[in-house]
Amino acid sequence: MAKKVLVVDDEKLIVKGIRFSLEQDDMEVDCAYDGEEAVRMAKEKEYDIILLDLMLPKLDGLEVCQQIREFSDVPIVMLTAKGDDMDKIMGLEYGADDYITKPFNILEVKARLKAIIRRTAQKAVSEPKGKIVEVGDLAIDCEGRRVSIAGKEVNLTAKEFDVLELLVFNPNKVYSRENLLNIVWGYEYPGDVRTVDVHIRRLREKIEANPSEPKYVHTKWGVGYYFSH
Repeated sequence: MAKKVLVVDDEKLIVKGIRFSLEQDDMEVDCAYDGEEAVRMAKEKEYDIILLDLMLPKLDGLEVCQQIREFSDVPIVMLTAKGDDMDKIMGLEYGADDYITKPFNILEVKARLKAIIRRTAQKAVSEPKGKIVEVGDLAIDCEGRRVSIAGKEVNLTAKEFDVLELLVFNPNKVYSRENLLNIVWGYEYPGDVRTVDVHIRRLREKIEANPSEPKYVHTKWGVGYYFSH
């Protein structure tokens, strides 16, 4: 089955180059040139991965990312022209899975996309199906990848869910930030451990009654994070 990729960038030459290169590897490529078109296309068709530029007309990449996350956990890789770390972390906060800075090497882009697609496919195979785990007010539906607190569903990004699922299935086991980065984001991930802190903070904001005094996701100072109830 050809992997379906949506490439979103308003620079037509860049899109053309990426499209040509991905098609050489038998990928099916659709293109969008502004944020609104990208969201519409992501709603109409299921993609294996989306390559999304940060600076776009109509809606910027972060807004597109946010909107897509409301209905899909398709892997999203942000393209950012800025080497500024804050932009990268922001992109990940909005639910992106990875980022690549411009100017980029197309071979690196292809390698990164393939690694993410492969990891996503492996996860789909290895995930326990039909399992619902309940801890206190917290309920996790592993097949539907849904989380609810006291019966009310909370909207987690794909990575927030992955982190929570890993911690819940290994209660009281302390994971260092490096450990979480390797397991959840994969060894190919070029980001740094602050990415983990950002995701833990957002996860707590969504599932904890009082994020500064967490009931579920705890910090072991100087070591890492663990789940306990």
